[in-house]
Amino acid sequence: MFKAFKEFAMRGNVIDMAVGIIIGAAFGTIVKSLVADIIMPPIGLLLGNVDFTNLFITLKDGVTAGPYATLADAQKASAVTMNYGVFINTVVSFLIVAFCVFVLVRSINNLKRKEEAPPAEPTTKECPYCFSVIPIKATRCPNCTSEVKAA
Repeated sequence: MFKAFKEFAMRGNVIDMAVGIIIGAAFGTIVKSLVADIIMPPIGLLLGNVDFTNLFITLKDGVTAGPYATLADAQKASAVTMNYGVFINTVVSFLIVAFCVFVLVRSINNLKRKEEAPPAEPTTKECPYCFSVIPIKATRCPNCTSEVKAA
């Protein structure tokens, strides 16, 4: 049984998938940092110094009564909260990842189209008498002056 599992795990597709998952997880961490540390602070500044991670609604007070200044304070007091600011950050992270995947897929599709481009129409042909190369629209060979059929 272990031998069968080893054969399965060593297939190329399984290893490729594992590498993709590992890189995807690392990319997700980078995007989370990008959103939380780079994108959201300027947006919060434009909206009047709003920190999106601290946007929440207290549904039930915790051990100590609110209001709570930050989400961390509310969680420390064991309050029940609806964290819509964290949700906004998550949505922005998703949109960035979706956009990156879209750009990647679009680039790969463009590369495939370029590789599959149809061959260009020929612009020359061979004279059937002297075998020299002549323009495709020529009706007479400039080398041997024989009449040739127009293409």
